[in-house]
Amino acid sequence: MNGMSPIPHVRPSRAHEALGEPFFDLVTPARFPEHALRYRNLQASRRIGLDALSDAEWVRHFGRFEPLEGSFPRPLALRYHGHQFRNYNPELGDGRGFLFAQMHDLRDGRLLDLGTKGSGRTPWSRGGDGRLTLKGGVREVLATTMLEALGVDTSKSFSLIETGEALERGDEPSPTRSAVLVRLSHSHIRIGTFQRLAYHGDVDAIRRLLHHAVRFYLPEAAREDEAAQAVAFLGEVTARVARVGAQWMLAGFVHGVLNTDNINVTGESFDYGPWRFLPTYQPDFTAAYFDTGKLYAFGRQPDTLLWNLVRLAECLLPLASQEVLEPVLHSFGERFGAELVAGMLRRLGRASAGTEADAATSGQVWLALRETQVPFERFFFDWYATVPAGYPQPAFEALRGMLSAHASAPGAGRDHAYFRRDAPCTMLIDEVEAIWAPIAADDDWSAFHARLDDIALMASALA
Repeated sequence: MNGMSPIPHVRPSRAHEALGEPFFDLVTPARFPEHALRYRNLQASRRIGLDALSDAEWVRHFGRFEPLEGSFPRPLALRYHGHQFRNYNPELGDGRGFLFAQMHDLRDGRLLDLGTKGSGRTPWSRGGDGRLTLKGGVREVLATTMLEALGVDTSKSFSLIETGEALERGDEPSPTRSAVLVRLSHSHIRIGTFQRLAYHGDVDAIRRLLHHAVRFYLPEAAREDEAAQAVAFLGEVTARVARVGAQWMLAGFVHGVLNTDNINVTGESFDYGPWRFLPTYQPDFTAAYFDTGKLYAFGRQPDTLLWNLVRLAECLLPLASQEVLEPVLHSFGERFGAELVAGMLRRLGRASAGTEADAATSGQVWLALRETQVPFERFFFDWYATVPAGYPQPAFEALRGMLSAHASAPGAGRDHAYFRRDAPCTMLIDEVEAIWAPIAADDDWSAFHARLDDIALMASALA
């Protein structure tokens, strides 16, 4: 620690380190020529007691990666496998990131990870440079901030530091600027973490990982009997993955790369690459230019999540039988549907009118969005806690009648400054490019900060 004193009011941990082999490799962070702090998440840092760090201290920890007192003395590059576009890849792992530290949330005691993106090469870099483009970092900050405002359970972009290197990339003008990102998330244990152990037939390690995940992340699944615990664990993961899938759909969000190594067992959305938000309701809308078969299109995300959960269940077969695991997977559709209906009412600022009425109202919204192709986020902006004028189409006339059965939800209303705007806050691809353009051309960050202010206003209105 170079003589540094412990930081007061933090609760560090080294929990993941106790797993030992074969879960990670000790690695050394890259040394960067420059460190320009571009973004620090004060709200998230307050949760773990790091908000009082000076900018210089912040850069030391999250740009140079000097260890945080009480957590890992060296970063851990995590090992995992995964299905990528349904093709199994046993050569994965943290190739440009690592688990830097673990901290407990000062509010509820949850164990949280500080993980990196763009922090240098590891044994799993597979010929890559281990770096992140500044544009990629900016995009992830925008994605996570927007998703959190819309009620999605997402990792938090914690820090973004520009690092002064020129990177060559095939999918954006090069050379392009470099950065290192730190995210705060509730675990980095993926479905692919279990898949790697199953691939090697290491049942003892599967058992160890299961106990670790239950102890630190899903204590609701704790059981004395091993098979019962495996079933309960799969149930908890299924519930959380169903919830975040519904949240994506209600946000009009397309993750883009729903490989099994991008699905966290806590259900938290993370690792944003070629993401997009819908302009209008389009089930076949894709985010990744290379997803030519539309495997991960907007409307296929629920099916993809279930497919990934089946892969997790396969890993648990040494601990529990197919007979007891399979019914858990069959519950995904019901769980997803319930989350979708409940989430729709939240997006509309409406209270429940009973199971049947709620489902009918939710279904009518999707029907109206599909038939009319009105702008996706504009619809929710206009219809939140009110029945607006306009929208003369028959599908919306039917929705008006259904909404008469729903009272406004407690606390929902339109007296917030956000609803006095002419238009909602959105994050469509052309807007992202417009935010990036002045940064690339003139190092002008004003549009970036203005959009974060807009998102904060929206978040306060929808809270």
